[in-house]
Amino acid sequence: MAETNTMEPKLDDLLANEEDLENILCVLAGSDPENCSYSRGYVKRQAVFACNTCTPNAAEPAGVCLACANKCHDGHDIFELYTKRNFRCDCGNGKFGDFRCQLIPTKDKENIQNLYSHNFSGCYCTCDRPYPDTDDQVNDEMIQCVVCEDWFHTRHLHCTVEEPEELQEMVCEACMNKAPFLWTYAAHFAVSRQKDEDGDVKGEETRQDSTKIRDEEPSTSLEHKDQEGQETKNFPCKRSHDEMTADPGKSKTLACKLKDLRSGTMERPRRGAVFWPYSWRSELCTCTSCKRAYVAAQVHFLMDESDTVLAYENRGLDEPFGQHPLMAVTSSMTRVQQLEFIYGYKELTTAITAFLHQCATEKKVVTPEAVHQLFEELQARKRRRINTGYQ
Repeated sequence: MAETNTMEPKLDDLLANEEDLENILCVLAGSDPENCSYSRGYVKRQAVFACNTCTPNAAEPAGVCLACANKCHDGHDIFELYTKRNFRCDCGNGKFGDFRCQLIPTKDKENIQNLYSHNFSGCYCTCDRPYPDTDDQVNDEMIQCVVCEDWFHTRHLHCTVEEPEELQEMVCEACMNKAPFLWTYAAHFAVSRQKDEDGDVKGEETRQDSTKIRDEEPSTSLEHKDQEGQETKNFPCKRSHDEMTADPGKSKTLACKLKDLRSGTMERPRRGAVFWPYSWRSELCTCTSCKRAYVAAQVHFLMDESDTVLAYENRGLDEPFGQHPLMAVTSSMTRVQQLEFIYGYKELTTAITAFLHQCATEKKVVTPEAVHQLFEELQARKRRRINTGYQ
């Protein structure tokens, strides 16, 4: 996805929204649908699924790759976990009892580096509720935190939700507090606003134009005055012998950007999730001490701009196995066939949406007979269209 990742709450909305369908296909496009990813180790990012049929015990969470979801767990009660970072496929390991992976039968008993959350039990957000939640009467979307990769209802983020097309990533309040230095960056680059306990907006934070900051000369942002009025400069957080003996003109660029930002007067209340615009990761300091802080807070992946879901999707669309059949299905068709396919697809989604809406409104059970009748009507429409010469 090119913007902040969201779970839409209604199936009929999903079917009717072509952009949402494209987003789902993009998530799958970056993962191999034919070959188990286990042999690739802890994959940097991939689509992950959980099987409630094979691993229903919340005490033994497990995740499987796209290929195993298709091949080994076909017909099982599985649910999508979107993408996970640095995950190795669990299919058929010790958590699955006698069940063995059909693609790679021999695997280690467990993947000790895998990280699991309540998502693997079908629960999300700080409210620890399932998705979809039949008891939730609030029409609310869910947004994924790029650090913990959990999903949150917008009403539980304690901030206003900005327009997704302007944003790329969100970090929840808990993850911000686990890496508190991010609050300093948020004061300068983030765009969200906080809410008070009553849900009222406290006020919009000031955001500096990141392009202006990047265009500044390094010496401009590092110059300060000491008590005697002499110019002094912020030194790097940590300097090696090579850095200390390097050319003075180059050493300025090694200074800690975080320390420079903290020297300003801009502050931000440490409450609520934070939404970040494009390229915010490029603003993070990469001096030695800051790198150590990222590792200590387990957010070192933030230094990698290719870690984003957007980068994952773009890579997937360029890979041979990333060409999902539904995305490439019209590539070998003639123009007439393509138009017929597009017409049929739109008609199908419109008909299904209307059918589901009618069943929900009239509180009718969706029976096999009703579905069969729906498709009979669609076939009849197609025959009438062909007989009248529509192409």
